[in-house]
Amino acid sequence: MVYLTRLEHFNAAHKLYNPNWSKEQNDAVFGVCANENWHGHNFDLYITIKGTVDPDTGFLMDVKKLSKLVQEKVIKKVDHKNLNLDVDFLRGKMCSTENLAMGIWNELAPHLPQQVKLHCVKLYETQRIYVEYFGE
Repeated sequence: MVYLTRLEHFNAAHKLYNPNWSKEQNDAVFGVCANENWHGHNFDLYITIKGTVDPDTGFLMDVKKLSKLVQEKVIKKVDHKNLNLDVDFLRGKMCSTENLAMGIWNELAPHLPQQVKLHCVKLYETQRIYVEYFGE
């Protein structure tokens, strides 16, 4: 089994806020992330796929095609967007990094070639905070 990782980058704004809670409860749970005027991040997205190497090409998957797929299915939807308002696959969900990583998985997994499986979505919100999702 071979694992291949592609790094992409995007910028987006969001706020963590539960509309069923009071402002005080949101502030207590989410702190500055509940800022009414939003806040942004420079996200680093690591997409890891797995499978067997094609003996004819020596590739697990053409990395240019993987990049194009990630750009088309994810980056176009999230880059320089408001995650709470603009991203279809996050509608009705809390815009946490955890939910964003799971949403990215769901956007990509069905579109990979049959011989390739999505192994991990690793999403850095900051240099010190990241989420890994393995589709489980």
